Amino acid sequence: MALQPASGARDLNPQQVEQNQLLRQRLAEVFCRWGYEEVSPPLVERMDTLKAGGGIDSADIVRLVADEPLGLRPELTASIARAATTRLAERPRPLRLWSSGTVFESRISDEGGQRIEEKLHSGVELFGSSHVSGELELLSLLLDALEALKLQPTQGTRLLIGHAALMGLILEPVAPALREQVKEALVSFDRLKLEQLELPEALVKRLKQQIDLRGQPDHVLEQERRLFGPQPVLSELERLFKHLEPIAERLGVSLQLDPSFQPHFELYDGLVFQLVCEGTSAPVVVARGGRYDRVLKRFGATGPQAAGLGFSFCLDDIRDLPAAEQLPSADMDKVLVTYGPKSSLEKALARQQDLHRQGQTAVLELDVVSGEQEAAALQVAKGCNSFAWLSD
Repeated sequence: MALQPASGARDLNPQQVEQNQLLRQRLAEVFCRWGYEEVSPPLVERMDTLKAGGGIDSADIVRLVADEPLGLRPELTASIARAATTRLAERPRPLRLWSSGTVFESRISDEGGQRIEEKLHSGVELFGSSHVSGELELLSLLLDALEALKLQPTQGTRLLIGHAALMGLILEPVAPALREQVKEALVSFDRLKLEQLELPEALVKRLKQQIDLRGQPDHVLEQERRLFGPQPVLSELERLFKHLEPIAERLGVSLQLDPSFQPHFELYDGLVFQLVCEGTSAPVVVARGGRYDRVLKRFGATGPQAAGLGFSFCLDDIRDLPAAEQLPSADMDKVLVTYGPKSSLEKALARQQDLHRQGQTAVLELDVVSGEQEAAALQVAKGCNSFAWLSD
């Protein structure tokens, strides 16, 4: 019986690993150019950190058997936010950090068992900016990073934006006891559930309109102003979209404002967004992020320190997009070192080391080769560009 990886986990082949590394490198160059410094949060954290003050359900976390409640990180933000409020608390703000690494999410499979999804992520966190200036930098950086990834126009990239304050305006007329249920109905586009709740008919009609109200930002903002009047969140969103529109148009990215949009993880208490591309059979979320001041407060931050926002790209999902760019190999010129019956493995090793000292990638054929014709055939079979033959 062949051994298989855990449900949801995958063995990546060398080409996939190389593609991930090159995508990571492209993002790293952009993040560093914007002044972000790399950090490396731990894979294993205490459960109270991973749950981010209640923003992440414990069912989404892969738990470990240990003397204390530990788990594998389902995302990178909570661990970096913990570090920002503790060992990095004295660093001047704004504090700009980036990281990359594997995240693990626990899911329920179709058969009812646990399925562990393992993905490689890379993203940034910006701490200490409590005003719209932080959102302007973050979304500008997001589009700059997207340009570096060189996604194809056929992938239909769109940036979906929402805001917790806008959701708050929508829920304000709803009785407090029903707000969570109404929010769930709005997020899941469940009109039937709205009708079943004990709500005034006029309010149900208005909430259904919010479910349908998404798309071109100017149109959505105009409709919301008619309903709610002048509001700070609407002015903030208008400023953001005015800045983003020319950049998005140049990159072929469509912008969409969705008042009822909320992500799976409830980390965010301000701006929320997702970057979506067309997949083989369904849309694929390749990046997500937003503002999470509340998480920092739950970690003990106060005042200007309690301000954070960030985003993360999923490199595995970007790599697997249909018609995704096949990045060139980082090392195309590879030599196969071979030796004949009158030579020796030791001489072949010495020749390989000479090539290495010249900066050349060289791999060794460990077995004796009968002649140059066989060496040429092995070169092709093993994906090398040339071969070195030692006859004696």
